[in-house]
Amino acid sequence: MEETSEAGSHALIGELCRRAVELIGADGARGTGVRRVRLQVGDSSVELEWPETVAVGAPAATLPLAAPLGEVAPEADDLHHVCAPTVGTFYRAPEPGAPPFVGVGDTVEKGQQVGIVEAMKLMNPIEADRPGQVVELLVPDGTPVEYGQSLLAIAPLDAP
Repeated sequence: MEETSEAGSHALIGELCRRAVELIGADGARGTGVRRVRLQVGDSSVELEWPETVAVGAPAATLPLAAPLGEVAPEADDLHHVCAPTVGTFYRAPEPGAPPFVGVGDTVEKGQQVGIVEAMKLMNPIEADRPGQVVELLVPDGTPVEYGQSLLAIAPLDAP
């Protein structure tokens, strides 16, 4: 059996990590609770573990909710949190110096890109999974984030 090159190992581990995150996301949606994944190729390995309390799309109950000065914050129960799909670094803009995808007060549509999580040199787009108004940015630009961590809070739009 041939030895895998270091670059090849890293590429394979990256692909396995992406697949693991997809599987865990699907598993989390079923509620079966996969919490740990270990991947190994040759001498390289990656082990990922999530706390039991983290759920995809669930708001982090311990994070404070705030509204811009002069505005009243919607009730916490009304807010939806867009969460990180993987461990990585959160970016609010497509590149350094570019305007951010969204800001507090912006209205977003379902499927609209609101950020990026970089994981293992891959830029994973973060999209709003429902329409609403951005009421809080919970993570500063360039901050490391955990799987399932709330990135921003969206309030539903008032019905006409």
